[in-house]
Amino acid sequence: MQLVHDPDAVLALALAQGLSRTVSATGSPSTPKGKGKAKATKTTKPKGTKGKITATVGHPSLVARTAKRQQYALPTPSVHHRHRALPLFTDTTTRVERLTSCPKLFGSNSTTTWTNGFTSSSKVTDRVQKAWGYNVGNGPIWQLVEDRGWYKEAYTGKTENGEEMDDAKRRPRVYQDVGVMNGWSLLSLEEAAPYLPTDSRTTDEGEFRPPPLVQCYFGPFGDQKKHEMKVFDALNMSTFFQDDNESIVFNAGAPVWGIDWCPIHADDRQGRGFKQYLAVAPFPSSAHFPEIGVRVSRPSAACIQIWSFGPASQLDPSTPDNAPTVRCEMVICQDSGPAYELKWCPLPSHDLHNDQIKPCKLGLLGGTFEDGSFSVYAIPDPADVCLQQHRNDGGPPLFVKLPDPLLRIELEETSCWAFDWANSEVVAIGTTNGVITVYNIGSALREASDMNPTITDLLPTHYLSIHQSAIRALCWIKAPPSWPSGAVRKDGNPTIIASGGYDGVECITDIREGHGSVMNRTRDVINTVAYSPYACGLITIDHENIIKSYSASPSMLGRGHTLMDPQGPVWSISTSEYHPQLAAASADGVCATTNTLRTTRRGGSVPFFVHRIYKMDYNRKTGEYRMLEHFLPQVRTVKKSGSKPAPAGGTGAWPWQVGIQRVAWNNGNGLGSCGLLASATASGLCRVDNLWGRWMKDKVPYAGVENIRVEDGAAMDVDYDESD
Repeated sequence: MQLVHDPDAVLALALAQGLSRTVSATGSPSTPKGKGKAKATKTTKPKGTKGKITATVGHPSLVARTAKRQQYALPTPSVHHRHRALPLFTDTTTRVERLTSCPKLFGSNSTTTWTNGFTSSSKVTDRVQKAWGYNVGNGPIWQLVEDRGWYKEAYTGKTENGEEMDDAKRRPRVYQDVGVMNGWSLLSLEEAAPYLPTDSRTTDEGEFRPPPLVQCYFGPFGDQKKHEMKVFDALNMSTFFQDDNESIVFNAGAPVWGIDWCPIHADDRQGRGFKQYLAVAPFPSSAHFPEIGVRVSRPSAACIQIWSFGPASQLDPSTPDNAPTVRCEMVICQDSGPAYELKWCPLPSHDLHNDQIKPCKLGLLGGTFEDGSFSVYAIPDPADVCLQQHRNDGGPPLFVKLPDPLLRIELEETSCWAFDWANSEVVAIGTTNGVITVYNIGSALREASDMNPTITDLLPTHYLSIHQSAIRALCWIKAPPSWPSGAVRKDGNPTIIASGGYDGVECITDIREGHGSVMNRTRDVINTVAYSPYACGLITIDHENIIKSYSASPSMLGRGHTLMDPQGPVWSISTSEYHPQLAAASADGVCATTNTLRTTRRGGSVPFFVHRIYKMDYNRKTGEYRMLEHFLPQVRTVKKSGSKPAPAGGTGAWPWQVGIQRVAWNNGNGLGSCGLLASATASGLCRVDNLWGRWMKDKVPYAGVENIRVEDGAAMDVDYDESD
C-alpha cells in the first residue's frame, strides 16, 4: 500500500520531536533518565536543523497496534533546565483586550482597551510572564487577565490581517440550528421525586426519605453560627463577615461529581441581566458509590440541576447591586443515571431569544453517565420554561423531564468514564478498559431534530489503546497544528491528548501516531489532569499527592516542577484560559489556589503562596459540619537537595464527608467573570467564590501595565529584579 502525504498528519507545534519514538539500536525503547543530579548525556544534533520544525508524516487512518500500549518516548533534556513557560505557538498579528478598571461582578465591563497579546513579541512574553509572578493574591490580577483560549471556530474562513479580536469574535456562537427536542414535559414535585437526591435511609414502608438537612457552622473562627441547610437552599457568606465577602454556598442535596459554568456570548450578557448558569450533577444519595466499568440499565433516574448566579437586586431591589445570589431554577430529570462528569460545549451554544421558538436553548451539555454512555443534551433556557411570576418570587425550581439526548455514544466492550471537548465539534472520551476514542460530533448534532431519533450509530475517527486500566482523567492540549513549513493552522483541530488512569501512568498521545508516550508514572490513581495555556503545559498529580506542572514545549517536554503539596489525595484541579491561577480540590477538605507562574528559583523576593479558600470539617459523633475560611496564605518553600522534609500540617485520615470533589473556574464568560470559582463537596454543599489577586507590596512591575505590554512600541526599559 502506498502512503500518501497528508498535511493533516503533520505533528502540531514541533511536538513530534518529543513524541516520536526514541528506539535504540536493538529496537528497544530508550531507558528514561532517573532522578538526581546525574550528568546529562550530550546528544548530537544534525547540522542545519537549528530553529527548524520537524514532524513525522504518516497516513491518519493507520493505527499502530503494538504489543506495548505506551512508548517511553519523552526526551531527556539537560538537568540544568529552567522552569519557564514557553508558548506552544505564536500570534504576532492579533491584538487582544485588557481591562482598564476593576471589573464589576454584575455589570458591563466595557472599560477595555486593545493591547499586545502574550505572544506578540518575545519582549512582551518575557515581561508578562515575570509580571504574573508578582501576584500574591488568591485570584488573578485584573490588569493582566487575557483570553488565551484558542478555538478554530474563531479563525475558520478568515485571514490574519492584524484584526482586533474581541470576546465576541474569539468565542463565536455555535449550533444555532440545533434546538431543544420536542417531548419535554414539566413534572410535579411528586412525579420528580424519584429523580431527586434522597437520604440513604428508608422509611418503614421501604421508601426513600428526602435528603437530610446539612447542619454546618459558618463564620469567623471562634464565633461561628450553626445553620441548617435544606436541599436547594442558598446562603450568602456576607451574613457572617463584615468585609466585602462575595462568596455564596448552596446545597445540592447529595455528593456532587460534576459542576461547570455555561458560556454566554458577549452580546447577550446584558440582555440576560448578567445572570450566569451552573450545571450541577449530584449523586442519588450519600450512600451511592460508582463501580468502575459496571453499567446500570436504563431507565436509571437521576437529575442535573441548573443553578443561576446573578445579582440579588433582581429578587430584592433593596439589596446592593453587586450582592450575588444563587438559585436552582431548573432540575433536569433524565434516565441515564448520575453523571460522572459534566462539561458544557466550550463555546456559546445558546439561542437568541425568539418569540416564535419556545423554549430557546441555554446550551449543549455533555457528560458521561452511569449507564456507560457519553451523551449530549440540549438544555432549555429556564427563562422560557418557567412563568414570569415564578421566576421572580424565589420559589422552588421547575422539574423538566427531557426525552433522550441529541447524541448518545456507547461502546459494547467498555464504558465511557472521562471526556473533554477539543472545541465545539471534537471530543475525546476515556473508557474503563484503557481506550481513548475521538469523535467528530459536529455534523451529527446538526442532523439531530424532532424528525430523527437520538443518534447512536456515530463511529469514532480514532480508537487508541493507551492504558492498561480505566482512564480516570483526560484533556486536550489545545494548541493548533502546523503545516510542514511550520506555519500555524489556526483553523485546524488539536491533535494531542493527555490522559491518566488507574494504572498510575500519565501519557501524551498524538492521535495520528496510534500510541501513547509515557510522561510520568506514579504508584497512585491519576484522578485529574488539566492543560493550562498560561503554564504552557499539563498540570496533574504525582506521588504523595503532589501537584506538578509538566512542560509541553519541545525543548522541555515532560520536565516538571512542583506547584502544591496538598495533605490529602487530589480529586480535581482546574485551570483557566484567562489567568495562571490553579485551583485544587482534595480529600482532606481543602479548596486551595496558587500561582503557576511564580518563579521556582530559590531565594526569590516573592514568596510562593498557597491560598486555602476554605476548609471543611466533620464531626463523626454529631454529624455536623463546619466551614472555615479567611486563612493566612501558606508559604511553600523550595526544598534544597538533601534537606529534611517539612513536618506534616495535619493527619492522614479524613472522613469522606469533608472531601472537595470538583473545582471549576469560569471560562467563557469574559474577562470580568474569570475570577469566579465554583466548587462542590461530598456533603452536597457547593460554593461560588469571586477571587481577585493583588500585586506584591501593591507595586506594579515595570512602572505600569502599559510598559508590561509594550503598548507604545518603545516602552521604557526598567531594570527590574524578577528573581528568576
